[in-house]
Amino acid sequence: MVKKLQKMAGKKAAPAANGFNPAHLLDGQIAQNVRDSAQQIWAAGLAAFSKTQGEGGKVFDALVKEGMNLQKKTQNLAEQKFGAVASKMTGMATEVGSKAGQQWDKLESIFEERVARALKSLGVPNGKDIGSLIARIDALSAAVGFAPGKKGSKAAAEPKAPVKRAPRKAAAKPAAPVAAPAAEAAQA
Repeated sequence: MVKKLQKMAGKKAAPAANGFNPAHLLDGQIAQNVRDSAQQIWAAGLAAFSKTQGEGGKVFDALVKEGMNLQKKTQNLAEQKFGAVASKMTGMATEVGSKAGQQWDKLESIFEERVARALKSLGVPNGKDIGSLIARIDALSAAVGFAPGKKGSKAAAEPKAPVKRAPRKAAAKPAAPVAAPAAEAAQA
């Protein structure tokens, strides 16, 4: 359109002798062409606006739908990443718990060994010693014919009589040594 206007402007003719100026005619044509072009541009703008207004809702809905799809994809990807991280963290926590349990078991066994050594140095029998004593007592009881706790055995049939012990003799109290230190303290 611009080139067409430039060509028309370059063809200005000189006024004729009779006073007729073809440039005036040309100027009127240019003005008409400009008005026509402006009218066409205005009509195209109105059509675009109308089309956009009519289809704008559809375009908006399509954009919303596409945005929702993108959001779902992003959420799925985030959930997958979160699941992977959570499984890694669970694995690490299990591993740390296992190592801590092993260390706790070691500490417990060290403590038990030290307590057993301390009790042994004090002469306290351990479970194994007591178990062997019980086995020996049971063997001796079986050899003598005594079975504790069985019905019909000699020990179960007869109640035990209390054992009487001889009365203890009272110790003589030395009266003089106690009085002497008290008398010496009074004199000082």
